[in-house]
Order: sequence, then C-alpha cells, then structure tokens
Amino acid sequence: MTYRGLPDLNADDRRAAAALADLGLRTDAVCWDDPRADWLGYGAVVLRSTWDYHQRIAEFHLWIDRMEAIGARVWNPPRVLRWNADKRYLARLSHPHLSPPPTELLERGSTVDLGVLFETRGWSEAVIKPAISADGFSTERASRDQADSDQAVLDALLARGDVVIQQLVPEIRTNGEISLMFFSGAFSHAVSKRPQAGEFRVQERLGGRIAAIDPPQALVGCAHALLETSAPGCLYARVDAVVTGERFVLMEVELLEPSLYLEHHPPAAHAFARAIQRIA
Repeated sequence: MTYRGLPDLNADDRRAAAALADLGLRTDAVCWDDPRADWLGYGAVVLRSTWDYHQRIAEFHLWIDRMEAIGARVWNPPRVLRWNADKRYLARLSHPHLSPPPTELLERGSTVDLGVLFETRGWSEAVIKPAISADGFSTERASRDQADSDQAVLDALLARGDVVIQQLVPEIRTNGEISLMFFSGAFSHAVSKRPQAGEFRVQERLGGRIAAIDPPQALVGCAHALLETSAPGCLYARVDAVVTGERFVLMEVELLEPSLYLEHHPPAAHAFARAIQRIA
C-alpha cells in the first residue's frame, strides 16, 4: 500500500512484489486513501510507502479505525500503527541494554525556555522534531551555545504540534545508525546509515550513505527482545540504533512504513514475501 505521490511503488517494494509473484501471489499498489479500494478483497493489506500520513494524521487515524471496524487484514495491526505513528512512544519503551537517549516530551502550545531546558538537563546539543513526522521532516539540531537563536525553531514547532526533544548522540556523526530489519519477528538483515560531513541526519535525501553491514549480535538480540516485549506479532519491523562506547542507543522502532532496504540484501525480498504469504 502506498500514497498518491508514489502510485507505482518504490524500487524496494517492487522487489517485494516480484518476490510475491514468484510465490504465485497477486499484488496491487493501492493508495491508502483510495475510496474505490476493496480492502476486504485482499488477504493482506500491507502498509509500505504511506509517506504522507504525518501530514494528514487525523485522516490516517480515521482510515485505521475504518480498517479495524470492517475487519480488513491490515499489517502491521491497527493497534501498532496507532502508537507507532506518534514518536512519544519512545518514552514508553524500556530495555536494559537498548534505550532511547534522554528525552523530553513537550505539548503543543506550551511555552518552554530552551536555554533553561539545556541547563536543567545538562545537555550541550539536542535534536528537536515533531512528535508526528517521517523521513527527518522538520528535524533540527539545537545547542546550548545557540539556545537564544534556536528558540524560534522550538516555538514554531510547538505552535504546530507536540514536540520531542532528545539529547543528541554525538556518535551518530561518526558511527551513524544501524537499521535492523525483522520479518515475522525473525532478524533478516541490517544496514549502516552514515550522515554526510557536517550533518547528523542520516536520511538519503539529506546525503546519507547506506551500506549493508553485519551488526553486533548483541544488538540483534537486544532489538529482538525489545520487539517481543513491545510489538509482538508484527509482520515487519525496523529497529534503528547507534552504537556508542558504553551502550546501544535506540533511535526509532519503525513499525508503520519503514524503508526495509531490500536492495542491500538479495535474499531479503523473498524472506519478506514468505512472511506475507504466511499471513495472507
């Protein structure tokens, strides 16, 4: 399932569709807001590139509610899609060896003095982003030294919605992130995502570099345990983390519409297809 800006799927999802065809399964690329779609006619409705949901969140939640009400076989399950659409979920995740960086949740319309927050928390740098966002949308860096000028960024975001502010993990600039992909709870493959020089954001559209990687097995184990506890029964999941000298830092648990980087691991498309076949 996709959105109007990408009606024919992206290259990665076309790989998955081809792998499903190899298994004898028919696929359709359907936009999530298509009023003509016969959702009950599908053995599985798999969200993939619904990449405008964060800009139409009220409509998207109504769509999820409708799918649940009519009994459509949506993956991941509606309860998962609801909580994963809002990054405030990060404050509720807990694992002894894989946890988010120190995080503040700020409500829309609140007045927060950024300089005071830095002083109180003892942070030198932070990442500010909307609680509902995707692909680095409106994700900005702020610092204690420039808190006065960065205040305007925070104020503008709080005027539009709830905000997540986290201590910036400095290792992301050098080590980048590791993204681990899981299908039906089983680890499939991983990639490293490194930002370009001078950046902290790893998205490809911002110059991030993606490469296949063999991740630390301890990280795979931690990610698997986190998913078993917090998001059991998912068709697909992506766990993003930064490896530091002291611990694994959780950046995201992507359960809604993550890129799965199938092109970086040739067997992955068929592993994903087999997982879909089992639930279709």
